[in-house]
Amino acid sequence: MSGPHGRVHSAFRFDLPDPPDPSEAAAIAGHTIAVLRGQRLTTAVALGYGPGTQVTPVADILRVVLPEAGIQLRDILRVHESRCWSYLCPDPTCCPPDGIPVGIGDHPAATALAMAGLPAAASRAVLASTIAPLRGPDAYAMREATVCAERAAAERLASHGQDALDDWHLTAVKAAIACYRTGEGDADPDELAILSVGLTSLRVRDDAWARMDPSFQEAHVRLWTDLTRRAQPGYVAAPASLLAFTAWQGGEGALANLALDRALADDPGYSMAHLLRDALAAALPPSAARLPMTPEEVAASYEALRRDR
Repeated sequence: MSGPHGRVHSAFRFDLPDPPDPSEAAAIAGHTIAVLRGQRLTTAVALGYGPGTQVTPVADILRVVLPEAGIQLRDILRVHESRCWSYLCPDPTCCPPDGIPVGIGDHPAATALAMAGLPAAASRAVLASTIAPLRGPDAYAMREATVCAERAAAERLASHGQDALDDWHLTAVKAAIACYRTGEGDADPDELAILSVGLTSLRVRDDAWARMDPSFQEAHVRLWTDLTRRAQPGYVAAPASLLAFTAWQGGEGALANLALDRALADDPGYSMAHLLRDALAAALPPSAARLPMTPEEVAASYEALRRDR
């Protein structure tokens, strides 16, 4: 979607209705208009990936409602099986009926993304598999470690109270983040299990969130991916939401949405996940993924709550 000076200002995506559904196509068009108006964008290009039976119903409604909403539609393109078609170009000399061959793999955009460490996944399913739960020996080791972490947390809570338990988990947060930032090696199952249990505390989760300096975005994505894949049921929502936030910081919207799917499957009411989903649904740019507070402000906020109790 173009902004001032012809620059791409925003990009967002929808899953095409399968099978085609007029009401879903209308909903996609309505959401598209809301996002464009919300960002004061007046020019758009739409691309649909898939067979004509899926793309055309959405393309047909977009070509009507966007101009009616005062949005200039530069083109609607369909890409399928390495060929591209335009819904708006009537000239068969430049837009032949059998489409134009496109070389996606060697396109300059694909090369630029690969060089930036953002290679395109073969499909959404392939991308989802990169944050899917682990199986086999690794999963078994994490289950055992989580049981031990739960037991240790219960003993510390009974002996020293909630504040001491949170302090222990806050130390685990700092250690894990430092480990991944320095590249000294991944945390082991015992450390990740302590972290996953600790993140169920909002104080600990918010401290971790406040430490997501975008300068270390790649390291943070790796940390929260590792934990999201290993976390046991009931412990996935927090690391998956943190993964979504750090993916959004890096412009990886598809990964962020898939992480939110995992978070909400684990806890349908998880507020951080809903907050981030609303931001992504509004197509807010990565620059909007600002840190909510500093770690010191988080600590002061929870200290004030403790005094008021």
